[in-house]
Amino acid sequence: GPTRKMPLTASAMDFFQLFVPDNVLKNMVIQTNMYAKKYQERFGSDDAWIDVTLTEMKAFLGYMISTSIHHCESVLSIWSSGFYSNKSIALIMTQSRFEKILKYFHIVAFRSSQTTHSLYKIQPFLDSLQNGFDSAFRPSQAQVLHEPLIDEDPVFIATCTERELRKRKKRKFSLWVRQCSSTGFICQIYVHLKEGSGADGLDALKNKPQLHSMVAKSLCQNASGKNYIIFTGPSITSLNLFEEFEKQEIYCCGLLSTRKSDCTGLPPSMLNNSATPQSRGQYRIRMKGNMSLICWYNKGHFRFLTNAYSPVQQGVIIKRKSGEIPCPLAVEAFAAHLSYICKYDDKYSKYFISHKPNKTWQQVFWFAISIAINNAYILYKMSEAYHVTRYSRAQFGERLVKELLGLEDTSPTH
Repeated sequence: GPTRKMPLTASAMDFFQLFVPDNVLKNMVIQTNMYAKKYQERFGSDDAWIDVTLTEMKAFLGYMISTSIHHCESVLSIWSSGFYSNKSIALIMTQSRFEKILKYFHIVAFRSSQTTHSLYKIQPFLDSLQNGFDSAFRPSQAQVLHEPLIDEDPVFIATCTERELRKRKKRKFSLWVRQCSSTGFICQIYVHLKEGSGADGLDALKNKPQLHSMVAKSLCQNASGKNYIIFTGPSITSLNLFEEFEKQEIYCCGLLSTRKSDCTGLPPSMLNNSATPQSRGQYRIRMKGNMSLICWYNKGHFRFLTNAYSPVQQGVIIKRKSGEIPCPLAVEAFAAHLSYICKYDDKYSKYFISHKPNKTWQQVFWFAISIAINNAYILYKMSEAYHVTRYSRAQFGERLVKELLGLEDTSPTH
């Protein structure tokens, strides 16, 4: 849960600024102004440009965040006369001023000679965000490593053609998270860039489990010695990774796939389906030290690798039509924690910022801001302020937008 007690009068802005405080926003102001100056020195002066202020930067973020609530395809729709126009917030800043800030917006204006990291334009912000996540929240023991659902507006997905969808989904990076499975709070973000077709590229990442294990190690670098139980999907699950994590006092439970997983060191007899027909709920177990390989049957064979649960402990999967199906406790735990993450995706993925810039670092930035707002809402729901004014996720987002634009006092209405 939260590490600090927020006052009853805490606003949406107060929770958001646990992760994106004023000093981070002030740095955006400085870097944007520096980049505008550098750009104009190179390409000619821009008479329409005036240095951006902190108030304008907050309004700029507010406009962008408003697209996560109303799902307009372009943020410029706010100033249009169409369906997505919003006269109540359009008056705070002119469209031309907004476009100027958007043109010059930067988090790191200059590349230092020592910089080799491709995410140098956003890395300071990601580091600051990570510090905010670590200091504001203490996660539960059970956590999940996965790629969150960050795709388009559901209405767009339902109406576009398959070709448009394929084209739209092409991103030059992959975003992975370590997430508290009992609250949905995202504890850590890892961005893997597609930097060409080499061994570290995203194309290789999709095909090589060792690259997925590299992602897992990066996400769990701050988790050693805390006895966390990490749930993983087939692409990450491997015996070598789990044994390495166990030495760091990180315990695992993962779904195994003969097609997607690294099955090195696992007995082939457990990876092949038995020829004799099996009834639902039957399972086989092989053990090596604390590690258990479970093959469980339920209208198909499901394999799990775990060192977090005893294979002899019994659990149960409850289905609406078939009733209770017996299984090892590890299977029940895996199903429970993954279903919570599915619920999180269903509830929160539709509140990702709709603006889709061409530059990769900006795409990562708006995804990170969206995750920060979702985390802020989760902390708000666990605070006493929630019992004073019960905002839904949409209402919380609308309130945050108005506070960033300076349209409302930052103390909630009783």
